Amino acid sequence: MSKNLNTPVSEVQSQLDVAERPLTLAAPTTQFLKFRDKVYTSRTLIIPPSNRTLLVAKAQVEVAPADAEALAYLKASAEFEPLKE
Repeated sequence: MSKNLNTPVSEVQSQLDVAERPLTLAAPTTQFLKFRDKVYTSRTLIIPPSNRTLLVAKAQVEVAPADAEALAYLKASAEFEPLKE
């Protein structure tokens, strides 16, 4: 690719400025459902039968609304209650 020697310096600088700008990430649109752990402030939950894990931190666990397996597990357990936000 050949260089264009007739390109004004200001145009080259603006092209560099665009290339050097930091990328900004959009905020995630997925809202998580939160449950309060009534027994422990931190622990690892193992969800049968898939043996997936969920982490409880600060007495809370978050799951995606589409995660039917985790939601069923948390709703069926007396140790968790949904948090209203």
